This record gives sequence, C-alpha cells and structure tokens, in this order.
Amino acid sequence: MTSGEQKLAQLILDRQDDILTHSATEIAEMAGVSKATAARFFQHLGYADFNEVKLQAREERNRTQPYEFSVTKSEQVAMGRTIGAHLELELRNLTKTFEELRSDKVREAAELIADAPRVWVLGLGPEEGFARYARLLFARLRHGVMILGINQGSWAEDLAMTGPKDVLLLITLPPHQSVLKPILSFAATSRLNVVTITDRTSMLEAQRHSKVVLPCHVSSFALGPSHTAVSSAIRLLALTFAAKVGKSAEQRSEIVASIHEELGDLE
Repeated sequence: MTSGEQKLAQLILDRQDDILTHSATEIAEMAGVSKATAARFFQHLGYADFNEVKLQAREERNRTQPYEFSVTKSEQVAMGRTIGAHLELELRNLTKTFEELRSDKVREAAELIADAPRVWVLGLGPEEGFARYARLLFARLRHGVMILGINQGSWAEDLAMTGPKDVLLLITLPPHQSVLKPILSFAATSRLNVVTITDRTSMLEAQRHSKVVLPCHVSSFALGPSHTAVSSAIRLLALTFAAKVGKSAEQRSEIVASIHEELGDLE
C-alpha cells in the first residue's frame, strides 16, 4: 500500500464504526488523504465503491446482534448481568437506528402527514399500544387522526372512510399478522400514502407498499423484538411534523391543553 492507503487502513482499524456513519470524503479528510486515494484504496480491497463497503459493514454488524440471554446459576449475578446487558443492547438499538435513519425520509413522512386530509394509525398485536401512543401524539398536533380498526371487526367500516392522500401510519414488527396483507392491498387501491415504521429485516418488503419506510433496530434477548427504537422513531416523526407545520401544531396543542384544564382530568 502507498503511505496514504496505510493511513486510511490504520484509521479504519482504530475507528471501525466510522465506516457506518461517515462518507468516503469525510473518512479521507480524517485520514489526511485525498478522495481519489480513498477511492483507490477501497478498489484495491475488491470493492466497486464506498457504498458497497458501507453496505457490507452494516450487514455484518446486523448479523452479530444477540437475540438470546443465558441466565447464570447465581440469581444475583444473573440479575446484574441482565440489567447491564439489557441497557447495552437497548442503547445499541437506539444508536444504530438513528445512525442509519435518513433525515430526508423523516421529513418526507412528516410532509405526507401534513398534507393528508386524515391520518389513520395501525398497529397489530404488540404494536397496538404503540399505535395508540402515535395517535395520541399526532392528535395533539393536528385534527383527523384515528386508529384503524379500533373496534373489533370494524376493518371494512373504517377502510370505507379512507380516501386518496390520507396517510396510513403503520407500525409493524414480525411476526406480521395475516390481516395486514389485504389491508395494505386496499390501501394501495384507495391511494393511501403508507408510512411504515418497522424493523430492518422487514424493510424491503415494506418498501413495496409504502411511500416512506422508517426502519428500526429491534434486537432483544427474549420476549420478542424490542420496541425502544420504535417508540423513539414515532416521537421523532411527531416532532418533525410539529416543526413542519409550525403555528398550527402549536395552536392545536394549546386547544387540547385548554380542554384538559376545563375538564379537570389532569392533575
């Protein structure tokens, strides 16, 4: 390797995660070499370009996530390890999610919600509670936000009320329920704009029926996928929407707060 390529190699060995969060130009600048040197370096390693390098790095990192936890014989030690390991994994889920989440996609989703006559929120199974959370957040910021299928067996009645340019905010993690497929088929026929918050393994499938996909890392040791990053992504989307619409969201929040005060339902 040339002296410049050696600098790049040493930088990558010392700071491996930089491949995931920086562009080729930024990495070249950090190593003190030219962009052309960086391009030649990765080509010498057998890659077509830096995007291929970054894609492989992300795939390898995603494959190494732990999904099971073995409890040791000592309950006290096991509990201590569980808390520490749980915290580390949840922080990793959050970090990876927001490292990889594209701000332009979040803004695009917020714009679709801003332009929608109505917003329908859907979560099935464990995600139902997060759909209710999302509905509550957005109802504080705009009118016409409803849960799809809030009453058992009301899919047809609710879907009949949807229309073109409405947004379906879908929150779904595997295993995906069988009723989801016909709902999404109807959404496509009715020209709803689907915004999906899901896990990274479901991203490609979600892109087939969604205008925007916001993928999350959901690794866990047990009890199904973690919802920590999902909850945070919902809140980020609501904050982005509020910033997008500005005064109208502020006025809506003030109206909601004044009604709560009048009802006296909050202490």
